[in-house]
Amino acid sequence: MLNKKLAKALNLQLNKEIYSAYLYLAMSAYSSYKGLTGFANWFREQYKEEKEHAGKFYSYLVEQGARVELETIEKPPLEFGSPQEMFEKTLAHEQFISRSIRELLELALAEKDYATSIFLQWFIKEQVEEEANDNEILAKLKLAGENGAGLLVLDSELGKRGGH
Repeated sequence: MLNKKLAKALNLQLNKEIYSAYLYLAMSAYSSYKGLTGFANWFREQYKEEKEHAGKFYSYLVEQGARVELETIEKPPLEFGSPQEMFEKTLAHEQFISRSIRELLELALAEKDYATSIFLQWFIKEQVEEEANDNEILAKLKLAGENGAGLLVLDSELGKRGGH
């Protein structure tokens, strides 16, 4: 059974993951609006992934006998700028989530909750992958620069992600 402090922190992370999904759905919609269907697909797949992350926190809280507390989810922005700016925002958001997961792990260890520590290890590894993916796409966007052809090639590449 989780103590109240850890249950509260895990609930907060659950809500951050739900916001992440909402943010990426907004980025997908923005990309569609801008005619970047590959980017739209990539962000739609990211939205699905974040929903799965939220589901993992939800299930863990339930399995541990803790109460799930859903909060009001902030409205995401409507505008995200250029594709490069969008991925800079994506990377910054993932770095925020990584810090949050690390703080959760530190709390679990301080509380000597080893089950929660083990649960969080998956997210630690996942965040390394998330940031690496974002950095790779950002590097490609920087190489493409203002070159429309380069952006279209990347848009096509991003369109191949997931079960599209």
